[in-house]
Amino acid sequence: MKEFLARYMPVDASAHGAELDRLNAVVHWVMLILFVFWAGYFIYVLMRYNAKRNAKADYAGMQSHWSTWSEAGVAVVEVVLLVGFSIPLWSKWTTRPEPDQNPLEIRVVGEQFAWNVQYPGGDKVFGKRDVKLVTSANPLGLDPDDPAGKDDIVTLNQLHVELNRPVVAHVTSKDVIHSFALNEMRVKQDAIPGMEVAIHFTPVMTNDGRTWEIACAQLCGLGHYRMRGMLTVHPKAGFEKWMSDPNAVPEATPAQPPPATSTGQAHS
Repeated sequence: MKEFLARYMPVDASAHGAELDRLNAVVHWVMLILFVFWAGYFIYVLMRYNAKRNAKADYAGMQSHWSTWSEAGVAVVEVVLLVGFSIPLWSKWTTRPEPDQNPLEIRVVGEQFAWNVQYPGGDKVFGKRDVKLVTSANPLGLDPDDPAGKDDIVTLNQLHVELNRPVVAHVTSKDVIHSFALNEMRVKQDAIPGMEVAIHFTPVMTNDGRTWEIACAQLCGLGHYRMRGMLTVHPKAGFEKWMSDPNAVPEATPAQPPPATSTGQAHS
């Protein structure tokens, strides 16, 4: 199973990725088994009940309770899957990291056709935003008079995170529906105008020169193909260095993103 996933899936660089990959593989194998079973049953029915063998139609149908018991069995299995697996896994996924885990809180704001990322700075408090203050130089509409926003960091198409540190990303959009996707982190979340949805993941591997993209997985307009950013995972020292000076290129930063990607970094 591990060799199969490594061959056909993107690099798994997140703490929860292995579980999702296994679930993905199991679902596909179960679907294959069901397909073979139902295809075989369909062929059997075509042969068993064709017109040559059944010249006269039978309108009485099945007289036994086999269909009733089979339907009840399916219902029981579905309840077990829902209550025993789906709800507990959903609860586990939606439970955010505890404060004692020192999660990195960021905001990710999609727009046609770029990703804006906001870091709260040393005070760990996001600066206030106002849609009336949004300009090309201030894409998130940060209030320049808010003291909490003085040390905030805003990047364009650049997401920098720390190795083995949980990340909580609050995802939203300025215009249309986008979809924030980090394949190597096994993360994908729609960015919806007027809503801020929190997702979380923990990087367990650095890029080491590899290009890991921030993709938009939702068709969002004619420039959708250009909506690409770059994810960089730093060791602790490299991330602290980057936070102290985002315009400096730390040693852990891999190659620059593809030419089609618009990038930039600035202190607010």
